Amino acid sequence: MELKQWYMEYKIHKNRPGLLGDIASLLGMLEVNIMTINGVEDRTRGMLLQTDDDEKIELLGKMLKKVDNITVNALRPPKLVDILAVRHGRYIERDSDDRKTFRFTRDELGLLVDFLGELFKREGNQVVGLRGMPRVGKTESIIAGSVCAMKRWAFVSSTMLRQTVRSQLSEEEMNPGNVFIIDGIVSTIRSNERHHALLQQIMAMPSTKVIEHPDIFIKESHYDYSTFDCIIELRNTPDEEITYETFTANYNDL
Repeated sequence: MELKQWYMEYKIHKNRPGLLGDIASLLGMLEVNIMTINGVEDRTRGMLLQTDDDEKIELLGKMLKKVDNITVNALRPPKLVDILAVRHGRYIERDSDDRKTFRFTRDELGLLVDFLGELFKREGNQVVGLRGMPRVGKTESIIAGSVCAMKRWAFVSSTMLRQTVRSQLSEEEMNPGNVFIIDGIVSTIRSNERHHALLQQIMAMPSTKVIEHPDIFIKESHYDYSTFDCIIELRNTPDEEITYETFTANYNDL
């Protein structure tokens, strides 16, 4: 069988001396490799494991159920949030009702950039929405995530470049492997026919699109919420309210 990765997470009830060593010894006897290990949230430990035998993982789960000092919370093929939790030592906050919405604050830009970088490495079509107030770091994070993914980015519309609305892109810019950055307000409120045609073409491409201000984009276009694979919210502080009334008026006046 081929080597596969697994994510294991367990809650520690009594952090006695030698507990981690005992678990590591058990993994060693099963010839299951520990790729990465880190504390995740309070009294919780996460591990990325690797083995070529799925039965060993099943056996591991049964054996660890008999260990009184811990409770295994997860033993599964790793999701992106699992990989980042082990890497950064904390889980990304998700909306309890809408599981495809992820929340970050400005002091978590490193985690956000890493998250975007991993998303951008994926091939094929994906549409990412990015909510946030002006000058919170949305566009900068997208560019940094593209660098992490070693991908080129192309601005379709932007406020960073003085209200830029592109009507065409070069052949090199139209590469489906690029990350396309779209300002949802500029592309709808300031859209002309040529830009609209370009936008339609890019949205139909099997590529990564990141749309800032996705709520306005949905409101002012024929696309809906189901268009988006995930929504990211970036705030200056955890309790900051993301509202559009304070700055969309500036676009309407142009």
